Amino acid sequence: MKLIGIVTVAGLMLLYFMDAAFKLDLMNLEMLTHSALRFFTGFILIGIGVFYAHKIKLKNAIYLILALVLADDIMDYVRKVEDFRFEITIHGIYMLLWGSLTGYVFMKQLKNKTDKK
Repeated sequence: MKLIGIVTVAGLMLLYFMDAAFKLDLMNLEMLTHSALRFFTGFILIGIGVFYAHKIKLKNAIYLILALVLADDIMDYVRKVEDFRFEITIHGIYMLLWGSLTGYVFMKQLKNKTDKK
């Protein structure tokens, strides 16, 4: 489980530097919700569903992710949250990629751990 720790810590460090560079406030409810949604979407759909289990085709996963992100942005528009900056888009893409890498590594480590028993 050392590898999952390395991926998590490296991802958190990169997230900190990216948020500092873009001057994003990650510690408010709105950003935490967006970040968690994109991270766990990448974790489950891309990391586990596409790369590890091969249950979902990448094209279908991308369509599903686009639908979820679009629904989230429409919900923000309805609630009058006006934060559609390019930096937020880059942040969302990073969270998806980091989540997918973490999901893939987590499942590989879990499989290796169960195979050894």
